[in-house]
Amino acid sequence: QVQLVESGGGLVQAGGSLRLSCAASGRAFSSYSMGWIRQAPRKESEIVAAINWSGRVTNYADSVKGRFTISRDNATNTVSLQMNSLKAEDTAAYYCAASDSIGVVTTANDYGYWGQGTQVTVSS
Repeated sequence: QVQLVESGGGLVQAGGSLRLSCAASGRAFSSYSMGWIRQAPRKESEIVAAINWSGRVTNYADSVKGRFTISRDNATNTVSLQMNSLKAEDTAAYYCAASDSIGVVTTANDYGYWGQGTQVTVSS
């Protein structure tokens, strides 16, 4: 089992940047693939970025390609999401999630472990 704690959310103006971090504890972090999933009011959840166990393979939602970057450090048990050129439509609660799969996971239901979430609000 793995426990996840997100940090780094907040209020930012459109065009600005934020960096989200997720600290993992518990079973070997490198045995999990990781993802960042966001949930906005009245919208379906969206996997914005995912990364495989080694960090060599990533996947991004079309809505964030070229603006967001996911990375992980297996030595420090952390996964990060660098968000640049933020837009009002990026406003959402962002969740860090872990999957027992070692490959990139692009389906929310395949993530078995979730953090408590961190709010990102982008003002226009």
